Amino acid sequence: MEQDTGMFTVAQTIGSVLCCKCGILMQPNAANMCAKCLRSEIDITEGLQKHVIIIHCPECDSYLQPPRTWLKAQLESKELLTFCVKRLKNLNTVRLIHAEFIWTEPHSKRIKVKLKVQKEVLNGAILEQAYTVEYVVQDQLCESCSRVQANPDQWVAAVQLRQHVSHRRTFFYLEQLILKHDAAKHAIRIKQMDQGLISSSINGVTFVGKVSPIRSRSDKQLVSHDQKSNNYNYKHTFSVEISPICREDLICLPPKVAVSLGNFGPLVICHKVSNSIAMLDPFTLRQSFLDAEQYWRSSFKALLSSRQLVEYIVLDVEPVSSEVNIGGLRYVLADAQVARVSDFGKNDMIFNVRTHLGHLLNPGDYALGYDLYGANNNDIELDKYKGFVLPDVILIKKSYEEKRQKKRGKPRSWKLRSLNMEVDNTTAKGRDNAEKMDSEYEQFLRDLEENPDLRFNLSLYRNNEYQPLEMASVTDGEDLPSVPLDELLADLDLSDEEVDDDHSMAE
Repeated sequence: MEQDTGMFTVAQTIGSVLCCKCGILMQPNAANMCAKCLRSEIDITEGLQKHVIIIHCPECDSYLQPPRTWLKAQLESKELLTFCVKRLKNLNTVRLIHAEFIWTEPHSKRIKVKLKVQKEVLNGAILEQAYTVEYVVQDQLCESCSRVQANPDQWVAAVQLRQHVSHRRTFFYLEQLILKHDAAKHAIRIKQMDQGLISSSINGVTFVGKVSPIRSRSDKQLVSHDQKSNNYNYKHTFSVEISPICREDLICLPPKVAVSLGNFGPLVICHKVSNSIAMLDPFTLRQSFLDAEQYWRSSFKALLSSRQLVEYIVLDVEPVSSEVNIGGLRYVLADAQVARVSDFGKNDMIFNVRTHLGHLLNPGDYALGYDLYGANNNDIELDKYKGFVLPDVILIKKSYEEKRQKKRGKPRSWKLRSLNMEVDNTTAKGRDNAEKMDSEYEQFLRDLEENPDLRFNLSLYRNNEYQPLEMASVTDGEDLPSVPLDELLADLDLSDEEVDDDHSMAE
């Protein structure tokens, strides 16, 4: 453009000056010193740590982040580099621009990190300097590993947790609550046994009592006694029994209990179990509660349990009341005509029932309920009610078995974590016991999908093996129930695959 106009321009040149120290020719800067003279005059790394001691657990390969946090990290990983940089004091006086590992022999108990920092020095000049920090690794077992490595006789309390029922759904739910609230952090060992668990932790009794109705008894054994200081060392053993009443059980209340609850029942459904038992009358939609003390004062068993549910098909539904909200759950009283699925092709038997599921059921749907018409009931509490007429059917919940058959074998979009438990195989029955456990666990997963209230206190995680193309939405009464994505947590995985190849970190 300038040649086209014919104007004369002077070529710009960069001036140079002599260093005020060594006299070499250099480009001018604020200090009028070359880089070597600046470094000889000023050390921006002065006062920064060059040697640091870090605590390492050789069993679980984790490092102590004071005061009591242990961080798992592999050698020369991104997590370990971040941990090492955070352990440096006074690093905020300079600007960190680069950090990387310097290779050391793995068994040398030394970790070296090369840092590159910048700082403003004389007259606004910015000096950049690299230095090396040496970390001395000292081995020390973390709390969890020290408990594992300790002598088994070092436990101070053992909790035996039992529930006398024919399924393990309560223990599956209790396991997830323990994981959610980290209630097993002080347990040395957890062992799974028939109808129960054994845990070496005294905190387990308090925790279980907050989430389920229990009764317990304890015993203690003297281990040692110091006569001079009058100190006693005991070993405590707790035996905890969980109420055998489970969710979806059909209950016939004893007459005294029914009267104490305001003539409630007597035939009711247990629809929720926490530290108390929540019961629902499916014919009137009345609700009542029994806490642990009330239940064990006059304990009773379920008339029928969830293992005795029978599948019905709904022929007709006619609501008889408006929608009622009970404990955050919606119910509608309705009169329905149902027939047993197993009777198809054999007879024309139809049952007229009153149900609390009028908001869910439509003609053609399937439902699970208790067949009182064909059941042989031999319950002591039921015999106390003279002249009481049992209904033919009591529906418990809507069934999605037909729709689940189409998705059998496909992974879910979510998953659960499991406790690290030992399994007692002395009373196991081989393949039959394993198949029973798998079936009960699958039923527990289905219960979580169908009941949002049941998974309210649990932690569910995203399943990375799930294909996004198959994602399902929240059930709207027609589709198969599933867990919404906004309820899922990301499964934290500190693997080496995400670490950069150059192991560098920039601020």
